[in-house]
Amino acid sequence: MRPRVSVQDSALRNGNFSLRIDPVRSEDAGLYEAWVAYNTQVQSCQVELGVITVTLSPPSPVVENEPLLLSCNSSHQASLVETCWFHNGRLVPTSGIFCSLHGGLSILRPAMSDAGSWRCQLRYSDNEIISATYNLQILGFEGQMNPVVYAAAGSAAD
Repeated sequence: MRPRVSVQDSALRNGNFSLRIDPVRSEDAGLYEAWVAYNTQVQSCQVELGVITVTLSPPSPVVENEPLLLSCNSSHQASLVETCWFHNGRLVPTSGIFCSLHGGLSILRPAMSDAGSWRCQLRYSDNEIISATYNLQILGFEGQMNPVVYAAAGSAAD
């Protein structure tokens, strides 16, 4: 896993033998075990790392009015009971232009107003609730568009 993992050597003297993984990948999910020997004692601990991912299809950049799919997946082993989506902190009703299925959210005609923070919240049969955030950026035009542009002869027009 190198160079994505590190241990703070200075913290070891204080009894902190934490492992840092940056960035975390889906395949990093699983059980981690640490063993520390000091004099004649051996200390050990186990930590399970769960990973949640939010993916965008097609990948960025998203163009205004082109359909997209945000998918939310977790390494949690229980059965998925419910998926909720939030846009800029507000619950998104899954009707009309937003369609939710199996942890995914389809936006049929994304607009500039759909840009921003999207959070998926997964609830499992064991009542575990897991969430992750994705910052969606959309390429398009903001505000009213004037279909006529005037330019002086001999000048440049944008």
